[in-house]
Amino acid sequence: MRYRIIHRTTYTYDSPVTVCHYTARLEPRALPFQECPWHEMTIRPEPVKRSERTDYFGNTHVYFEIEGSHQKLEVIARSLVEVQRAIVVDATLSPPWETIRDACRSSRFNASSTAGELTYASPLIPVGPAFADYARASFTTKRPVLEAVCDLNRRINEDFLFDPTATDHTTPVEEVIKKRRGVCQDFAQVMIASLRSLGIPTRYVSGYLETLPPPGKVKLVGADASHAWVSVYCGETIGWMDADPTNNILPSDRHITLAWGRDFSDVSPLRGVTIGTGKQRLEVAVDVLPESE
Repeated sequence: MRYRIIHRTTYTYDSPVTVCHYTARLEPRALPFQECPWHEMTIRPEPVKRSERTDYFGNTHVYFEIEGSHQKLEVIARSLVEVQRAIVVDATLSPPWETIRDACRSSRFNASSTAGELTYASPLIPVGPAFADYARASFTTKRPVLEAVCDLNRRINEDFLFDPTATDHTTPVEEVIKKRRGVCQDFAQVMIASLRSLGIPTRYVSGYLETLPPPGKVKLVGADASHAWVSVYCGETIGWMDADPTNNILPSDRHITLAWGRDFSDVSPLRGVTIGTGKQRLEVAVDVLPESE
């Protein structure tokens, strides 16, 4: 599938801002199953400084500074992305989950021990007995790791209610697992906490999901949104496998990967600081359009 993606972010300030420093992660990743042949990012007002680098996780990271009085900041990222359909893996043939856990604890330097970095707590995602207990219903003795991941994916989808009013980006994961409700970020972070608490490396993935309008309705401009899911290490042969607990699916060609890291703090599309007074209003609009449209 080929998609045109437009991601608009607008900050409107109650009173003039004199200086702002921001970082953006808005360029889709280049992956074996995904290509981004074209990408551009427009920033208004024009930055006095702008630089680009690749962060620790391989995400494209753009830093910019704006000086001079302004009451509105607009960042528009446009991308053309090609995504291939995922290869179907027989979950029952994946290694036992204990084998993955033990390999990631090895002192030898290899893919598994490197992946083991993502078994620890991170700034927004803790590990602990409560999360391990929740995961164990899926991770029974010697169960194939991908089969167990799919079962945990299903359980979170069934046990948790999608409720945009229940949480915000600051809600702790410990509170989410008690409330059993939230949004895609919450579902992803509960799954990551559960898997890491068993010693299974898991990363937080941000991106986009193509949404379809109701039958007979026209797709609204700006109606799409950023999405979050997880990627789980399933051994050196299989590698990393994505799972989307919000929709109980293994992502394929309708999921567009933007960035990944330990948690949302590593992949926030746009974050920064401003010097000024008063409140600010944030508006985000995303369009994910098949190129034929």
